[in-house]
Amino acid sequence: MPRGLDLISIIGLTLGLAAIVIGQVLEGGHIGSLLQITAFFIVIGGTAGAVMLQSPLKVFLDGLSMSRWVFNPPKLAPEQVMHHVLEWSHQARRGGLLALEPRIEEQTDLFQRRGLQMLVDGAEPEVLRETLELELTSYEHHHYEAAKVWQAAGGYAPTIGIIGAVMGLIHVMENLSDPSKLGAGIAVAFVATIYGVGSANLIFLPMANKLKALVNKQVKVKEMYIEGLVSIANGENPRMIEAKLQGYLL
Repeated sequence: MPRGLDLISIIGLTLGLAAIVIGQVLEGGHIGSLLQITAFFIVIGGTAGAVMLQSPLKVFLDGLSMSRWVFNPPKLAPEQVMHHVLEWSHQARRGGLLALEPRIEEQTDLFQRRGLQMLVDGAEPEVLRETLELELTSYEHHHYEAAKVWQAAGGYAPTIGIIGAVMGLIHVMENLSDPSKLGAGIAVAFVATIYGVGSANLIFLPMANKLKALVNKQVKVKEMYIEGLVSIANGENPRMIEAKLQGYLL
């Protein structure tokens, strides 16, 4: 398996889908009866349309882009952040804040680079904190809104599934005189409901919750980074900074 993939997400999705398919087989049904292109188009297309109507374009596209985090989450390394902060605190005590200037170019994360640049430039601790916390709040809000795209999909999908079911039953009622067409209409009716409820509870809502949890973890790491930089700006002892940052690792 490629490095970085979230194994439990892959197992969870596979297990959920397999449980439905195996249950269908154990009940004596055919897997093919669950494959209805009409029902799929109604539920997925209708859900996508409803979410697009609700969301601004950028938020919708960012939500789609964030979906890859479910199986390939962003790297979170709070221990590495603490290591860097403590290293910088020792260096700052020996050579002053300007001694950290070569470290700025080493930072690949724009948030960390901006914070370290402000520290080297001699920003007041409170100004440093307020500026970075404002950026962090904006980051958190934006990514929460993107994650809510999938939460919205989980809310709309069951209802769209019911619409598909009603459409299938209408088709059945229109063809009561032709028994050969009854089967297709009934199949669309019931399968659309399965698609709607199943996609919401097996895919969309779990994805939304996982994405929000990942955003929370990222925010926690960034808060840890802010606290470390502010502590360095205040000239605190590295041992005190380490004790403070240890609380973020619990």
